[in-house]
Amino acid sequence: MMNFSKYLRFAVVGACALASCKGGPPTATKPGKYSSTTGIEYNTEEGMRVADYQGIPEGPGLVFIEGGRTVLGTQEEDVTMSHDNIERTVTIASFYMDEAEVANIHWLEYLHFVRKDSSEEIYQRALPDTTVWARELSFNDPYVDYYLRYPGFRYFPVVGVSWLQANDFCTWRTSKVNERLAMDGDDGSSAPKAPKKGLFGRKKNAGDAAEGTDTETGGGSKISIENGNTLPNYRLPTEAEWEYAAQALIGTQEVGNENQENKRIYPWDGRQVRNPYGKSMGTFLANFKRGRGDYAGIAGSLNDGAMITEYVYAYPPNDYGLYNMSGNVNEWVQDIYRPLSFEDVEDLNPFRRNGFLDPSEKYDKKNYQSLIDDHVRVYKGGSWRDVAYWLSPGTRRFMAEDSSTAAIGFRCAMINAGSNK
Repeated sequence: MMNFSKYLRFAVVGACALASCKGGPPTATKPGKYSSTTGIEYNTEEGMRVADYQGIPEGPGLVFIEGGRTVLGTQEEDVTMSHDNIERTVTIASFYMDEAEVANIHWLEYLHFVRKDSSEEIYQRALPDTTVWARELSFNDPYVDYYLRYPGFRYFPVVGVSWLQANDFCTWRTSKVNERLAMDGDDGSSAPKAPKKGLFGRKKNAGDAAEGTDTETGGGSKISIENGNTLPNYRLPTEAEWEYAAQALIGTQEVGNENQENKRIYPWDGRQVRNPYGKSMGTFLANFKRGRGDYAGIAGSLNDGAMITEYVYAYPPNDYGLYNMSGNVNEWVQDIYRPLSFEDVEDLNPFRRNGFLDPSEKYDKKNYQSLIDDHVRVYKGGSWRDVAYWLSPGTRRFMAEDSSTAAIGFRCAMINAGSNK
C-alpha cells in the first residue's frame, strides 16, 4: 500500500510536470516548474535552483555578427609574396563585436578607474605610449601631447596601445560592465547591489565570477554563469572572426540561396576604394594613404578627409554595421602569428593561441633569421598610414605583443553565449 502511494505521488508530480509544459517542450527561458527528468520541483529546499533567464544581457557598444560558412584568405594578388593566408572554407560561430574602434575617451575612462581603484604601478602600466607619434625628421610634436587627452580627439581611435594593454582593457571592461549590471539589479533582483572589494584591488563584481564560481553581492544575490546574469568576457576577436566580420558577406546574400556567389576585396562592394553612388560619388570609403606623401589630398578637395586618424564613426559602416574595418587604424587580434596558420588551424572557429604544431624553435629568432616567436601577434585592416593594398580583410601582419605604434588600435568582441549558432 505504501509503495502504491509512493508511485501515485510520483505520477501526480509527473503529470504536473507535463502540464507545466503545455504549449511546447521546456526551453532555456521557460524550463517549467518541475524537472522533466525527475519530476522534482525546482527552487525548493529539495530541488535545484533554476534562475530566471531571458537571454544574454546587452553588452554596451556591441553589434551582433551572425556566423556561418565563408571563405577566408587573401582576395588580392599576394604582392608581398608571403603566401600566409591562402583561401580556405571555414565556419565561424555567431559573436558580438564593437561597432567602432576603442576611442581615446574610452581609454581615458579606463585610466580614470585604474587610478581610482588600483596602484600607481598598474596605472603607469596602462598609459598608452604617446611617443609613438614622435619622429626625428617630422614635426608630429602636437600629437604627442594632445592626441590622447585633448577633447577634440575624444572619439578618435586610441593608439600607442600594445596587444598586452589591449587585453588588460578587455579584462577591466568585462569587470566594470558586469559590476554595473549587478548594481542595476539585472541579476533578477530588484534591489541595487553593493559589490565587495576584490580583484586587482577593485570592487568584487560579476566579472570575478567568470570562471564559474558564485560571487555574493551585498544584497545576498548570487552572480554566476549558471544564473545567466553576467556577460561573457570582452576580448580581442580572433583573426578569423575579425576577417569574417570585415567581409560582411551577409550583404551580398540573397534570401534562400545557400550558395555564396559573391566575394569582396574590401568591406564594401566593387573593386574600387571610392564611393560609386549618389551625392558621395568619388569620395573615399576609408582612411588610408593614397600614395607617397599623400595622406589626405589637396586643400579644398581632401580625398579621405584625414591626415592622421579619423573619427571612429567616419565613413559608411559595412553590412554588419561595423565602422572602419578597413583603414583608420590597424587592429590587434588574439592570434599569435604563424605563416602556415591557414593550413594548421581547424575549419570550425579557427584560432591559433600558441605554437602547437608549429613551435617557435623552428624559427631562428636568436640569430636574427626570423622575427617569429610565441609573443608576436597578428594585426589586421590597414591604417591611415597604409596604402590601399592593406585595406583588404585577407591581408595580415604581425608585431611583438608588447609593442605599439601610431597606426594600431583595437576593438573588442564577445562570444554569443548559450547559442549553437
